[in-house]
Amino acid sequence: MRLFIAIQLSEEIRKTLVAFMHELKKQGVEGNYVPAQNLHMTLAFIGEYEDPARVKEILEKVPFSEFRLTLSDTGHFGNILWAGVKGNQKLKAYVKELRAALTAGGIPCDGEKFVPHITLVRKASAKKPWHGSLPKSEMTVKRAALMKSEQKNGKVVYKVL
Repeated sequence: MRLFIAIQLSEEIRKTLVAFMHELKKQGVEGNYVPAQNLHMTLAFIGEYEDPARVKEILEKVPFSEFRLTLSDTGHFGNILWAGVKGNQKLKAYVKELRAALTAGGIPCDGEKFVPHITLVRKASAKKPWHGSLPKSEMTVKRAALMKSEQKNGKVVYKVL
């Protein structure tokens, strides 16, 4: 099964991001828009792994301090358009400790530099430059969740384990 550890977003942040994505569409930005229910921030991508109980065990051992998550700017990795999150030391420290604990526990996870972001559009393209800035929105993060990604009726569905 395809696993990852993520922060689930508050309804307020989700609504802010959906409104922003509607603005992008109006400006002619095309691509595969992430459905509202799938918006999240990945902390550690594990990929195909058949023992979610083992991942949960490690997740529960890594100390988590609640923190504020605040939307900041937009950016992109190639043709993936995303919403950024303001620099946050508690978040960065948690991700570093979480990934180290997963690796030490023999669970494969991405080792790339952590850039806190929420993917909005995959394969994004526009015939003319677009503009816009994310409205201010923030939430208190109380925990991280182990998530499973699966295909259902041709759509990607994320489920909290």
